[in-house]
Amino acid sequence: MFDQSSIPAEVLGVCQRLRQAGHQAFIVGGSVRDLLLGRSPGDFDVATSAHPEATLRLFGSRYAIPTGLQHGTITVLAGEAARHVEVTTFRGEGAYLDGRRPSTVTFSATLDEDLSRRDFTMNAIAYDPVAHALVDPSDGQGDIGRKTIRTVGNPVLRFTEDGLRPMRAVRQAAQLGFGLDPATHAAIPQAVASFRMVSAERIRDELRKLLLSSVPSHGLELMRQTGLLAEVLPEMLPTVGCVQNRFHKHDVYTHILATVDAAAPDFLVRMAALLHDLGKPKTQTPRENAPGEFTFFRHEQIGSEMAEVVCARLKLSTDERRTIVSLVAGHMFFYTPDWTDGTIRRFVRRVGSDMVPLLFALREADIASRGQGEDREGETRELRARISEVAADDATLRVTDLAIDGKDVMRLLDIPPSKRIGQILDELLERVLDDPTLNQKENLERLVRQIT
Repeated sequence: MFDQSSIPAEVLGVCQRLRQAGHQAFIVGGSVRDLLLGRSPGDFDVATSAHPEATLRLFGSRYAIPTGLQHGTITVLAGEAARHVEVTTFRGEGAYLDGRRPSTVTFSATLDEDLSRRDFTMNAIAYDPVAHALVDPSDGQGDIGRKTIRTVGNPVLRFTEDGLRPMRAVRQAAQLGFGLDPATHAAIPQAVASFRMVSAERIRDELRKLLLSSVPSHGLELMRQTGLLAEVLPEMLPTVGCVQNRFHKHDVYTHILATVDAAAPDFLVRMAALLHDLGKPKTQTPRENAPGEFTFFRHEQIGSEMAEVVCARLKLSTDERRTIVSLVAGHMFFYTPDWTDGTIRRFVRRVGSDMVPLLFALREADIASRGQGEDREGETRELRARISEVAADDATLRVTDLAIDGKDVMRLLDIPPSKRIGQILDELLERVLDDPTLNQKENLERLVRQIT
């Protein structure tokens, strides 16, 4: 049992006020699970026998917001900090007809009935703050101790009620480092029809949380085993068993999972890591004079095209899609010490200064996951230093950074607007990238006349 001092006073205050008004009140769900795991819950939910209208009257319109009135949920702004506490009436549910929500909700249930409708046993534990006792009809504490995710009741029924629950199961397994109960694991493939009814946005949000867990590969492998990967990311399946070469210890699939694990916990970097080698199966070519080994020429370009399709299907934002696709397309850069300062500037210009740290993070994770014991920063350490040195002296990386513009070119050459103006400015930028000291008006005006 956890120490009651772990529960914020505002949350206890909500429970106490409900109790004083003659209603039952319990802290429930993921917050109780997290407390039992020694974690700090982000949110606290309260289940009560009070009907929604009674909760509204008790806390008043100033502090009670009917955020989900039809489902019995009122958000209470508790304490001076106005902490959001969701207060939901004990409820029973009718049949799930759309693979997401119950067709009817009734507010005459008991606590045990309310807990029996929840998804997993670890989330079906209630805490009585008055008696300082747990109500645990499904042995959720036992499953937490066994590090097992198990559905409440019939797993096939639980998963077909809400098609997102299979994805929630593998996501929480990744977040907590838990395994799936055998019956729960076996039920997921039987719920694919319900899973297909789930919106891309809801799946995307679960995948985002999975990728930001401490060991995302655990959840991704569970997705493969249960058939969810085939639904969410079918492009990954050909990577399973796709042999590489002496520079990689693993097949492409295992390498991808290791890269995701090794990547910085940033969604854009980890999503790019997940997609970075999708193009390898399509570009796999036997390596000359090396039986059993393969090359993957231009796999990053093919992969970037596939990444565009995946990101669009998952409804990622335009900025997220652009960044992820660019990272996949650019992850195969190779630095050598003979790069000139101009080459460094062109590299930063091509990648984008804001993208360089993300690209380095992806490249370093890619190197670390080869399984050959390489120094993960070996290919980026010197380039990082070179970029810092060059960037400290100048920042001319775009045409708009030049000391003259298109109007100046037209004035100097007495010509009208045309594509030629842009070509001249591009040529000036190329000169300045090699020698930033040229980026002065008089120098560039002289160069304009020379170029023409």
